Amino acid sequence: MVESLGSLSGTPWVYVVVGLSVVLDVFLPILPSGVLVVTAATTAAGSGTAADVASSVRAGNHFAQMAALVLCAATASVLGDLVAYRLARRGGDRFDRAIGRSRRLSAAQQRLGAALTRGGGGLVVLARFAPAGRSVVSLGAGVAHRTVREFLPWSALAGLVWAAYSVSLGYFGGHWLGTSWVSTALSVLALFAAGSAAAYVVRRPARETAGS
Repeated sequence: MVESLGSLSGTPWVYVVVGLSVVLDVFLPILPSGVLVVTAATTAAGSGTAADVASSVRAGNHFAQMAALVLCAATASVLGDLVAYRLARRGGDRFDRAIGRSRRLSAAQQRLGAALTRGGGGLVVLARFAPAGRSVVSLGAGVAHRTVREFLPWSALAGLVWAAYSVSLGYFGGHWLGTSWVSTALSVLALFAAGSAAAYVVRRPARETAGS
């Protein structure tokens, strides 16, 4: 994957690949959109010689690439959320039944439902990191007929935080360790760790509510 994205680094195609993956990830949570974002950032940060990386010109180029990648991933995240929200809002029961047919989405909906209801918008940001959390939040908001004013600001904040975190992992991994599978693996591991922690925090209110 590092080599494949490396050939696209510095071209608009890397943003197309990342953007499409992030948009579609809301419907297919198995897509490795986070891994692609991390890998793209790692590849961009680790490119060039040590002298180039140390120069102000190269540092400026890296900053521009990282900012563009954050903007691309965050925008695609919000766009995918809105498409899922709109389709679920119009589809209603059909999307509710579709979630019920997916064991993974159904389990996630049960775990996250009570917590999201209790915790409000802040948990939308946490759910963005949790496995299938983005799908449950976006589709659930549409099925529940939440207004765009209620949903969109938290979706935008969640997408921006997730994108900035993912790109930062890839950037610092590539900057310190270079473009290699080791730096990518460590960055992806940190991304998965954040997802596990987010899933634990989001589930915790539901367990406390059930126990009270």
